[in-house]
Amino acid sequence: MKRYPDFLALGHVARDVQADGSFSLGGTVTFAALTAYQLGLSAGIVTCADAEVAARLAQKLPEVALHVRPVGQSTTFANHYHGGFRTQYLYARGADLTLEDIPAEWLTAGVVLFGPLAQELRSELITRFPRRAGQLLAATPQGWLRRWDTDGRVWPKLWLEAEEVLSALDVLILSHDDLLPFAADNRVAADALLLRWSQSVPLLVATDGRHGATLFEHGKPRRFPAYPAQEVDPTGAGDVFAAAFLTYLYRHGDAVQAVDFANCAASFSIEQPGIRGIPTLAQVEQRQQAQHSHYPEL
Repeated sequence: MKRYPDFLALGHVARDVQADGSFSLGGTVTFAALTAYQLGLSAGIVTCADAEVAARLAQKLPEVALHVRPVGQSTTFANHYHGGFRTQYLYARGADLTLEDIPAEWLTAGVVLFGPLAQELRSELITRFPRRAGQLLAATPQGWLRRWDTDGRVWPKLWLEAEEVLSALDVLILSHDDLLPFAADNRVAADALLLRWSQSVPLLVATDGRHGATLFEHGKPRRFPAYPAQEVDPTGAGDVFAAAFLTYLYRHGDAVQAVDFANCAASFSIEQPGIRGIPTLAQVEQRQQAQHSHYPEL
């Protein structure tokens, strides 16, 4: 791999605690950086983590360049399921990340993805980022849309800095479901919020599971169907989608084709647990060709 990454992912790598007490690696940056690498870009991650998580990250993602600030605790999540409903807890939180955490030569990456998990990327990091011509600055805002109480239980939080951050971005990618708590679970109201945000950023993509995705170009929406897939584990599918979309957009400059490409990549990601489902470029192109021959509307 070359020294400087084409695709730079910024945010916490998570320690996702399992029911048996073990943990797996989580977080947008984990899935996104590996996806970019699998699709042919050199990739790097800037994060902070405890020694055990840092070692696991280097072991699981040997092809990805890592710049890890050592900290005493990594961001740690656990999910509890009751009657089909998930309750999420934040048991520990790593330190905020700043511009000073990023190696100077990495600032020139062609794609920069801000992928916060727990409010660790402040708005000043995005608005002060020293961008260069032709560079894509993108974000997945899930970590700006959550708060937690004294017991660690995670709750929705309205993104008050949205307009400020969006004005500094080229692309925002999020799940439609992320906005439902702020719209009383009313999809029409969630769509209205999406439309408002889309007027502040050149490209906004909202994923919607089996319903596909919607691309907003300067506020104008266009919907794309999902690819058929057998769901095994949806974890990280949105992050795979985001990285695939940005990889295609960076290479070809075509946002419409990038959505279709990302939908295809995401269809692979849900068919196996965790990062095992992340596809290669050849796999995505083969499935695209096969599906377009059977489903011309894709």
